[in-house]
Amino acid sequence: MKINPHTTLKCVADYVGAKKMIGDPNFVISGLNEIHEVEEGDITFVDHPKYYSKALNSKATTIIINTEDVECPEGKALIVHDNPLDAFNKLILSYRRFEPATAMIGPKAEIGEGTIIEPGTFVGDRVKIGKNCIIHPNVTIYNHVIIGDNVIIQSGSVIGGDACYFQRRPDGFVKFESCGRVIIEDDVEIGACCCVDIGVTSDTIVGKGTKMDNFVQIGHDAKLGKNCFLGAHASVGGVTVVKDNVSIWSMSAVNKDLVIAEGTVVLAYSGVDKDTQPGQTYFGIPAVEVRKKWREIATLKSLPDLIAKLDK
Repeated sequence: MKINPHTTLKCVADYVGAKKMIGDPNFVISGLNEIHEVEEGDITFVDHPKYYSKALNSKATTIIINTEDVECPEGKALIVHDNPLDAFNKLILSYRRFEPATAMIGPKAEIGEGTIIEPGTFVGDRVKIGKNCIIHPNVTIYNHVIIGDNVIIQSGSVIGGDACYFQRRPDGFVKFESCGRVIIEDDVEIGACCCVDIGVTSDTIVGKGTKMDNFVQIGHDAKLGKNCFLGAHASVGGVTVVKDNVSIWSMSAVNKDLVIAEGTVVLAYSGVDKDTQPGQTYFGIPAVEVRKKWREIATLKSLPDLIAKLDK
């Protein structure tokens, strides 16, 4: 998420109640992002020693951290805080606080020429919908969603709901507040009762020409390429990148933080837990290249005969 107008290290440190800041008080902060999505000028946070190095060496130029016992890299700044996630959430909410709806179609929503919004659909504030779309009854489109031209969304789908992203603590869960967007490009069709979650601090993207059957789940910050197909009950985990022309068939799940290569086919009832190779077909739980899986199945089927021969 970009911060406009920009803010400074001192302003943020004072606002979140920092124990200490390391760097020029006038150091410019131009955006905020979690570690997966950071760009130069962004502020991010880290609260576990395992990830200190990753955060300090990332593109982020300001890091909220819970220790002073690290060296601040040249050209960067640190904000020391006992609970970096709490500080980061407070900062998010200062820019994207929840605003209760006052109408079924938000007064600041923009709807393009020729677009049809069927009865019972909710369109939040600052939503932009392009031309010649059909949004069927009882769809929910939350604030800040951007939808291109010629998009069809079937009944019951929810676009832009909060990310399911929590930190476990001894006394329960702490939610990562969401301030990203959903971007649905031109010529996309989304079936009934699908959910496309908002990015935590960046964008969840559904690429041009992609088609979804019913009950599909797209996690926060996922990036779906062009002309992909997702069968009923397919799911894509948060931050996963799905390249162009990928098919994920019914009842298949793709784990978070993966890259699904261009032209990949995931057959039905599969579970993908590793990156894939371009143009390959995968099947099984965990999913492997399909010919390898068929050989495994054939071998398993032959085991009774092999055991019977050994018993003779």
